[in-house]
Amino acid sequence: MRTERGRGHHHPARKRFGQHFLERAWAEKVVRAIAPAAHESFLEIGPGRGAITALLASAARDVVAFEIDRDLAASLRDAAWPRVHVVEGDFLTVSAERLQESLDTLAVRPTTIRVAGNLPYNVASPILFRLIDLYRAGIPLTDATLMLQREVAIRLLAAPGNKDYGVLTILVGRHATVESVLALPAGAFRPVPKVQSTLVRLRFHPARPPVRDEQVFESLTQAIFTRRRKTIANAMLAYPLKAHQSPLATLQAVGVDPRRRPETLTLDELTRLADLLM
Repeated sequence: MRTERGRGHHHPARKRFGQHFLERAWAEKVVRAIAPAAHESFLEIGPGRGAITALLASAARDVVAFEIDRDLAASLRDAAWPRVHVVEGDFLTVSAERLQESLDTLAVRPTTIRVAGNLPYNVASPILFRLIDLYRAGIPLTDATLMLQREVAIRLLAAPGNKDYGVLTILVGRHATVESVLALPAGAFRPVPKVQSTLVRLRFHPARPPVRDEQVFESLTQAIFTRRRKTIANAMLAYPLKAHQSPLATLQAVGVDPRRRPETLTLDELTRLADLLM
């Protein structure tokens, strides 16, 4: 099996892309945690020099790898790993239609897709939201095993009442269960970052609990957490209520104490609140 040799192996990390390349020994640990099977197809985000790509290619049926760096994308193509399909471009801009076109080029059209990625720290949250959007648009994602800055992983795993609980926790948590898989030291990467990393696994599922209007739910969540240190009654003033609606009356109707803080609200409570604002 070919490894991450060639010009990509010596490709310098580019700060504008937030590149930190995973060392081979740690790539092996990550892929063992992913546990790819021969019948599975993978979407890889940010393959970089191909440390994970090569290992996935040897174990899975197909890998569609999205790489924003044109030089690294060219290097991955030069590696010519069997069953690896390199897509040059920014994953954050990919539409469900374009992604489906890439998947349709595979020898066997997959009925399910697993995701893997070493996400740049500066765009990790937007990528998580992009994955949720793609899942909601019908791309058959089953799970995503991703390397994140430890602080982002903590936010994903936070419970109501915790200072790290917020928009990311809630909007991702409605569509995926999240578990911590592996802690990675800074030395697992080159160049060595100034932060610690955590490998997490998201398992996608239909939205729970269901809401009458996803946009209302998302807008309300984002609005009240701009005032997370306020009471929920004050925080709701950041949301464009209708003329006949008031924070106190709405909160009383759903049985929420208006003196509580936004970070104490559970998913069920936020759902009831959003549904009443329709």
